[in-house]
Amino acid sequence: MTGNGPAERGRFLVVRTVAELRERLLPARLAGERIGFVPTMGALHDGHLELIRGAAAENGEVVVSIFVNPTQFNDPADLASYPRTEERDVELARSAGATAVFAPSAGEMYPAGFSTSVHVTGVTERWEGASRGAAHFDGVAVVVTKLLSAVGADTAYFGQKDAQQVAVVRRFATDLNLPTRIRSLPTVRDADGLALSSRNVRLSADDREAALSLSRSLAGARRRVTEGETDTAVLAAEASRILSDAGASVEYWAVVDPVTFEPLDAIVPGTLAIVAARVGDVRLIDNAVLSDD
Repeated sequence: MTGNGPAERGRFLVVRTVAELRERLLPARLAGERIGFVPTMGALHDGHLELIRGAAAENGEVVVSIFVNPTQFNDPADLASYPRTEERDVELARSAGATAVFAPSAGEMYPAGFSTSVHVTGVTERWEGASRGAAHFDGVAVVVTKLLSAVGADTAYFGQKDAQQVAVVRRFATDLNLPTRIRSLPTVRDADGLALSSRNVRLSADDREAALSLSRSLAGARRRVTEGETDTAVLAAEASRILSDAGASVEYWAVVDPVTFEPLDAIVPGTLAIVAARVGDVRLIDNAVLSDD
């Protein structure tokens, strides 16, 4: 190994191949340093940066991946319009504490002849799975499995905003005996309550106002639970009205078990409310725990 190669520790690097990434991390691994990993599709915002900062606080090496994964998009137009800002993302990741960025090509992740899938049943079958198509979580599962294998991190960090995705990742990581610990950090919100998302930049001023109905519906449901409401059908009906009155098109608003994502009829500790809605041509999701105890 040369002193100027990808394996040089203490120097921020952008790597494009799995081989380069593993070489970069080998000295840290041999030294027993902890390695953290934050998977992203780029277009980084403060939510991503909080994950990177959290990883940097707990690990000597922090890898951030930037890869717009084509296999988890059911709508080609959505894939084509997804923002790609790699140069900016690399600088933001570095400033937040990343020590390496893994930015592979589609060919690196899915080389010619690639024919493997990872399919998770149960937790994938409702809500985002139903709205975005069965292949969506298959795409998430295979790319995250590949990324976890490539990085070999001690801990991978995900945002709670994508709660169902986190539940899916936890499920296959457990089922496949993957050694990486999966951590979920709280959703980061703007001052007005809107959950940060790469898609928020596509909201017009009027649409952004309507988008606030997602967080308002969740806050309203949590307040109703503290007042004693336990019927989830009542909560869903009230929340859906808040969204509709604001001009949002509701795909689902539901109260679910946070592990299985099965719908619940009554509030229990850890109960999660989840919502997906379209505002203009932008699809948004959000969630909140309704009962802490």
